[in-house]
Amino acid sequence: MTRATARRPVVRLRGAERGTRPDALAAEEPLEIRVGGEALTVTMRTPGQDFDLVAGFLVGEGLLHGGEQLAALRYCAGTDAEGANTYNVVDATLRGATALPLSAHRNLLTTSACGLCGRDTVDAVRTHVRWPVGADPLTVPTAVLYGLPDALRAAQRTFDSTGGLHAAGLFAPDGELLCAREDVGRHNAVDKVIGWALREGRLPLTGHLLLVSGRASFELTQKAALAGLPLLAAVSAPSSLAVELAEELGLTLVGFLRGESANVYSRADRIGV
Repeated sequence: MTRATARRPVVRLRGAERGTRPDALAAEEPLEIRVGGEALTVTMRTPGQDFDLVAGFLVGEGLLHGGEQLAALRYCAGTDAEGANTYNVVDATLRGATALPLSAHRNLLTTSACGLCGRDTVDAVRTHVRWPVGADPLTVPTAVLYGLPDALRAAQRTFDSTGGLHAAGLFAPDGELLCAREDVGRHNAVDKVIGWALREGRLPLTGHLLLVSGRASFELTQKAALAGLPLLAAVSAPSSLAVELAEELGLTLVGFLRGESANVYSRADRIGV
């Protein structure tokens, strides 16, 4: 099932002239994520690859690290005015005990302390990281690194029609694009990629590269680390806390990857000539 785009009439202005024409828009709908029937969160996303999104979200929250832990994913209650299923609620059934999600830890810090400290946030992620990304022997030639944005852009089919979606791409060490996902949310696009990898039995993503079409936030760096990725690249800037987390974990963080230029903010030793 996919509802990635919607068509709406638009008044198009060109100089002094105007006309009406249909326009393709990136779809955005809420998705409620439940675990064992209990509501965990609601995210705004582009419909499509919802099971991958939920699986990847749970990896990024430290609740999953292998496909064997994921017993089932199913659409459940959520109906429109006519009583039809909206496919906007997904319930995940997990095997074994689970810890609190990292988002719950951040909420606890926010409500119980006089301000959320970056050190506390980094420490919370570090305790959930299962695979030592700092020990990953990956090396990437600059020619491979520079080729990633064009490869991802070529796979952004929905962006071509709407111009309104973020993208994330998972790459092999030689630059082969293994999985590309688009979404109105940057975090969702990454979750869809990591969820695909989990459901394909590919975690940990040792020796792989992740490219995102926007900036590199702390949360995206967290998601990459919890999936075992040693390198995260972005076409825009990273945040200061993203760099701090990458340095702490030994993850290579690349920003402003455009054309034949980039800034490497941590573990530049992985980037060859």
